[in-house]
Amino acid sequence: MKRKISVLLAAFMVLAVFSGSSAAQKAEEVSLVLTVPNSWETGGSKYIQLDGAVKNNGKQTVSGWTAEIQVSVNTKIEQKWNCEISISGGVMKVTPVEHNRNVESGREGTFGMILMNAGSIDASKAKLTFSGGAASGVSGGNGAGNSSGNSGGTVGTSNPAIVRAKDVPPPTSNDWLYAKGNKIVTASGQEVWITGINWFGYNTGTNTFDGLWTADLNTAIASIADRGFNMLRIPISTELIKEWSNGRYPTANFNQATNSYLVGMNSLEIFDYVIGQCRANGLKIMIDIHSAKSDPMGHMKNMWFDGDITEKDFINSLAWLARRYRNDDTILAYDLKNEPHGKPGDPQRAKWDNSKDPDNWKYIAEKAGLAVLNQNPNALILVEGIEIYPKNIKANPNFTSKNDGDYDFNWWGGNLRGVRDNPIDLGKHQNKLVYSPHDYGPTVHRQPWFGDGYNFNSLMRDTWHDNWFFIHKEGIAPILIGEWGGFMTEPNLTWMTHLRRLIKENRLHHTFWCFNANSGDTGGLVEHDFTTWDEGKYRFVREVLWRQDGKFVGLDHDIPLGRNGVTVAEAGGNR
Repeated sequence: MKRKISVLLAAFMVLAVFSGSSAAQKAEEVSLVLTVPNSWETGGSKYIQLDGAVKNNGKQTVSGWTAEIQVSVNTKIEQKWNCEISISGGVMKVTPVEHNRNVESGREGTFGMILMNAGSIDASKAKLTFSGGAASGVSGGNGAGNSSGNSGGTVGTSNPAIVRAKDVPPPTSNDWLYAKGNKIVTASGQEVWITGINWFGYNTGTNTFDGLWTADLNTAIASIADRGFNMLRIPISTELIKEWSNGRYPTANFNQATNSYLVGMNSLEIFDYVIGQCRANGLKIMIDIHSAKSDPMGHMKNMWFDGDITEKDFINSLAWLARRYRNDDTILAYDLKNEPHGKPGDPQRAKWDNSKDPDNWKYIAEKAGLAVLNQNPNALILVEGIEIYPKNIKANPNFTSKNDGDYDFNWWGGNLRGVRDNPIDLGKHQNKLVYSPHDYGPTVHRQPWFGDGYNFNSLMRDTWHDNWFFIHKEGIAPILIGEWGGFMTEPNLTWMTHLRRLIKENRLHHTFWCFNANSGDTGGLVEHDFTTWDEGKYRFVREVLWRQDGKFVGLDHDIPLGRNGVTVAEAGGNR
């Protein structure tokens, strides 16, 4: 599979005429920004992820916008978010959904899609219109463009202060963590609170973090630690680990001017460099096997195997990583597989029962977890849920029914109902087990529990408790919400506020989705330069970061968390 990373495509500035308004805004006050953060080839077809933002820097609200973008006549829409799309005669019309129809002053309305065989996107030929008037375009408003090769994009960063690499201390082995009831504790029994963040790219084919086509790696890692995230969840593919284990090192795509200190390193050496800089900043790591293949859409596949990537490859890759880093507690945890899922009747779907069937995620998770622990008995093992679980496991013991009505559904990876009937068994390593559901809001998908007037209590009743919160409430094991997050607009903000309350009141462990600006259906904590933070979203998340006396608390006994934190030893078990 070939894949090429693209970056900020162009910014398209428009002169807007609003419905009911006699005055036109200045051209620089409204812009349509089109971004192609990912492109790849598979199965003979070419795919792109196209993200868009209608940015309103004027004083009036933008209403009822339509973006027209020229594409190939053979374009097919594979996926979309926060928009409706129609294509006719090589012109793609993008219109908003209800929650981003109106773009208030100082805000932006975002949308995105996956397109197949769309051809080259020329932002200078795009057109933006509003209710009551058309907009005339001037291309190249931000002067951004494409570049090729390993440099991967626009040169430089909006942050003039590039952070120098920190001196890397040697690995330690005194920071390992353990499960105790529904708590996670140190070897001495001190309770900790894991409050982390996701940064993807090692799963997409970039073979390092996405965003390094413009941002400085050292600056980004330091900023994550400085802002109080004590765990970095790194999505990665089995395919990449397999390549590394066989002595092959797929090219890491990054901006060679901004990250000149990485030039000459292969992708595994860069990964080792990442681990060292995380250690130097007091930041711990969780490995997340996000997909079998290195593919931006790999997470859409139901299972932990895909094509020539087998179950054996999946388990062996985890074991290889665990063995390689067994004496380095920078990597504290392994999330065995991101979002195993599948619906009734799918040719391949993950189930959860007491069998040894190859599609039984419970059985495979035990095998994979023990494979890790055989190499590193100190690592935490995170097990996610599935998508469906029988309403009556005795009547439908092997998930054979193809009737949706026979199952309870939840988010991919978020259905842990099977724990009550068939809990994960890691034998003597049971104190290393953490369950890890994912939870999202209505802008990702309008689930049944997001009906009119939904609230904290209805979410607890209709989805959280029976799918996974019972594990925490009954003290079965700790819960770490591996992914949650989204846009800070309604109808998503209500859900985010309720889940934040649940996390805060119960000190649930979590890793926020995500750092990346190019997460199409959630947005990120940074803008598209991967340097400028979304301060409003950060302030929201900061409420559930571990702090003591105004200082962020890390998970390392010797190295403080960034410039604004303390060690877990200095926290002394206090909240």
